[in-house]
Amino acid sequence: MAFSQLTIGRLAAVITVLIWTSFIIVARASASHVLLPLDIACARILGASSVLLPWAWWLMREARQRGEKVGSLLGLSPLPLHITVQAGLMGGFLYAVLAYIGFFYAPAGHASVLMPGSLPLWTSLLMWLFLREKIGMNRAIGLVMIVCGDVLVGGMSLLKAFEGGEVWIGDLLFMTAAFCWSAYSVTVRRYGLDAVRATMAITAFALVSFVPAYALLVNFNVLPSHMAQAAWSEIVFQAVFQGVGSVVISGITFTQMIRTFGPVKSTMITAVVPGLSALGAVVFLGEPLSWNLWAGLALVTGGILFGVRQAVVKSSLLKP
Repeated sequence: MAFSQLTIGRLAAVITVLIWTSFIIVARASASHVLLPLDIACARILGASSVLLPWAWWLMREARQRGEKVGSLLGLSPLPLHITVQAGLMGGFLYAVLAYIGFFYAPAGHASVLMPGSLPLWTSLLMWLFLREKIGMNRAIGLVMIVCGDVLVGGMSLLKAFEGGEVWIGDLLFMTAAFCWSAYSVTVRRYGLDAVRATMAITAFALVSFVPAYALLVNFNVLPSHMAQAAWSEIVFQAVFQGVGSVVISGITFTQMIRTFGPVKSTMITAVVPGLSALGAVVFLGEPLSWNLWAGLALVTGGILFGVRQAVVKSSLLKP
C-alpha cells in the first residue's frame, strides 16, 4: 500500500525532530569527552560518507554505463557542481563545524534556543529575500508564538552569556550554524532537490573539502586533535550517531519535509526541538527545570499549529 505525500511528510517530521533533539543533547555531552570539535566533525563526515557515497555510486551506475555524464566531484556527488558546492558549503560543511565548536563554549540550553529555535526566522527572511515568498497571517502568528516560546525557554541563560566569559562565542556560532542550515533548506526548495541526492551531495562536498584539509593541518600540528587518544568506541559512536543518524537519516527526512511542506513550514515544525531538547537537558545533563520551560513549550506548540494548519488542511483536501 502506497503512502500519501502528506503521510510521508509527517513521518519524516517525527524522525527529524527525534534525531535533532538527541543531537543537541549528545553533542553537548560529547564536549566532556576526549574528542575535540573538529574531531567529531571528521567522524561525522566519515560515518556519513561510508553509507552515502557507495549508495551514490550505485545510484548513478546505469547512467554511466550509457555513457552519460552525471554528477560532479569525480562521481561522488549525484548533483551538478554548482548546486553541490552551494548546498554542501552550508548544509554539509559549515553547519557541522560551527555547531560542534559552539557546544564546547555554550550549554545545551543555549543551543536549544539559538539553533533549531531560530530556523523559522532565518528561513522566512531568506525566502522573502531570494524567492519573494510572502508571509501569511497564520505563519506570522506562528512565528511570533515560536519566538516567544524560544525566549521563555532559554532567554534567561542567553542574557547571562554576555556578562562575561566565552559563552557568547558559542551563542554566536549557534546562530551562524542555524543560518547555514536555513540557507541549505532554501537551496533545496529553490532547485527542487531530491532528498537522497541532496544529502549525498552535501556529504560528498564535506568529504572532499573538509577531511583532506583537516588531516593535513593535524599532520603538521596546525590544528589540535585527540583522535589518537580517544577510544575506538567513542570514535565509532560519533561516526554512527553523528554521521549515519544526524546526516544520513535526518538529512533525508528533513529534505523530505521541505519537499512536502516547504522550507518555512518545515522549520516551524522543527521548532519543537528547543523545548524537547531543553527538557532532555534537564533529564540527562542535569540542567535546572523552571516554569518558563513549560510556558515555552506551550507557546512553541501553539505556534506550530498556527503555522502549519493551513498547509495541512490544503493537503488533506487535495488527497484523492
